[in-house]
Amino acid sequence: QVQLVESGGGLVQPGGSLRLSCSASGLTFSRYDMGWFRQAPGKEREFVGYITWMGGYKDYGDSVKGRFTISRDNAENAVYLHMNSLKPEDTAAYYCAASRRSSRNREDYQYWGQGTQVTVSS
Repeated sequence: QVQLVESGGGLVQPGGSLRLSCSASGLTFSRYDMGWFRQAPGKEREFVGYITWMGGYKDYGDSVKGRFTISRDNAENAVYLHMNSLKPEDTAAYYCAASRRSSRNREDYQYWGQGTQVTVSS
């Protein structure tokens, strides 16, 4: 059974930083592009970023570009999202996902984690 498990969410003050982790099992991790999405209540799931299967290319949504950094460690079957200069607008449930191709579209991701909540508030 494929399993993606996010961790690292929590409450952080505006301007603060947080690192999210996603641990994968049950799939050949290095053969998948990995993406991060987020979803706030009443909103559609929003693209945050993705990283290609060897880590050679990264892409980010405009709202997080320059503040968030995605990375992966294929030896540990893990993908990370480093979040800096956090804003209240970043408050959402964050999900990692796996795709066979590079994409910004949630429909292209075959496997999803359960999400981890990030709340940015003073």
